[in-house]
Formats: sequence, structure tokens, C-alpha cells
Amino acid sequence: MLQSMIRVEKLCKSVPTTEGVLEILRDVDLEIDAADTVAIVGASGSGKSTLLGLMAGLDAASSGDVFLSGHSLASMDEEARAILRGQLVGFVFQSFQLLPSLTALENVMLPIELKGEKSAREKALQLLDRVGLAERAHHYPNQLSGGEQQRVAIGRAFATEAKILFADEPTGNLDTATGAKIVELLFDLNKEFATTLVLVTHEDRLAQRCGRIVRLVSGVVSSDEKSSHEDEKKCVR
Repeated sequence: MLQSMIRVEKLCKSVPTTEGVLEILRDVDLEIDAADTVAIVGASGSGKSTLLGLMAGLDAASSGDVFLSGHSLASMDEEARAILRGQLVGFVFQSFQLLPSLTALENVMLPIELKGEKSAREKALQLLDRVGLAERAHHYPNQLSGGEQQRVAIGRAFATEAKILFADEPTGNLDTATGAKIVELLFDLNKEFATTLVLVTHEDRLAQRCGRIVRLVSGVVSSDEKSSHEDEKKCVR
């Protein structure tokens, strides 16, 4: 039997407040195979970004566990989780998260260099060309538009050929036209690299591009279904 790329078991997250304990996630179970594309949707406050952060090892669960390519996050400390992220995971954030003191090229080169690869510059230039920014390689983030910054972020996410890509509202800070272009780029590259994609979105149109849609209501999985969109097949394994 093939091992899942991501397995979530009885995952819970709660935080203390002045009014008592707030349960953000309750007994979440989820299994995602290699090259699957999964959208996590739900109302504001439903726990979708928290779930993404826990699956990515950016935060520790209150109970339960997440397995990334068979590795238990619950058994790891923060340093070990960071090492595993560097080996397996890429990110695309709503706020881009580019380092302002680095050029577009240097931002894409950074994760490649951290993995110890010698061809970082060449590989980063190829990715910037792939996302349509070869001519902007030496510009800093504040010299780029929002759409251009997100293109750099996508190039950086695929730079290390990570097995898993987590995207948190990747079009949230973009206008509709620019967001549509970013979506096409994201799914084209995801198909090209055969990455396991998990994204959080409030946009139904973006969610329908994925093979599965997981809906959260008040921290609980209320549904986990295949996408009903029949016109878009290129994101489905």
C-alpha cells in the first residue's frame, strides 16, 4: 500500500483566552496522496489557515499528529520540523513574504543555496524566466508590482522541487485579472513538477481548480469531496 504524502490524525488545536479555552480545530482526519491538489475552504475563523500551518509544521498541535511523507511532526521539536520543511515543503503566502533586502533573483536563489546546491543562480534564473520575470531579476520587491512579487514567490516555492506546496490565499492581495494569471501559473507549474498542492482559499473558482475540496466549519471537517468542476482537469492527478 502506497504511503500518503500527508496524513492528519485526530488533530486538535486550542488556545487559552480570558473567557476560557478556545478550540480552533477538533479531531481533524485527512489523507492526501502524492500529486493530489486539495483546497481547504471555510468561513473566516473556521480554522483553515491554522490547519495549513499545522500541516506545514509551522505550529505545534495541542494533540493528534501530522505525518509528512511518513515523518511524524508530533515527535519533532521546532528545529527538526524546520529541517524537514527545508527538505519537503514550499510555500506561497498571501503577503508574498519576500525578503526586501534581496533582489528577485536572490530571493529565488536563497532556498536553493540553503539546500547546498551549487547551481543556485542558474536554476533561479531559469525559474524567473519560467514565471515571466527574467528581465526583472535584479529588481527589489519594492520595485515590483503585487503580481510580480507573487510570481517571484511562486518561483521560490518551486526552486527546491519540494514534494509539497502549501499556499495560503495566494491571490488574496491581487486584483481579479492578476489573480487569474497567478492561478494559471501556479497550476501549470504544479502539474509540471508533480507537486502535492494544498491551498487555503475563500474563492470558490480557485477551489474548483483542485481535485478535492475540504470544507471546515468551526474547526471540524464538514465535507471532503472531489471537485465538481468538469471543465478543469489539469490540476487533477
